[in-house]
Amino acid sequence: MNDKPTANLDTDNGQQSMDIMQRLNEETGTAFIFATHDPRVVSYARRVVKLLDGQIVDGNATSM
Repeated sequence: MNDKPTANLDTDNGQQSMDIMQRLNEETGTAFIFATHDPRVVSYARRVVKLLDGQIVDGNATSM
């Protein structure tokens, strides 16, 4: 498994994968944890935790 959910996918397939995971989260309450620098992936998140030198520097919920 890749630590970045869309790293090896083209744009369309990456978006489809994120849409599926978002739907699973909404319908079943399944949580997903991603490590990514991709702003498109971050835009799906309800919460973003930022790390700096191994320490949490921001862990606020985002608006959807």
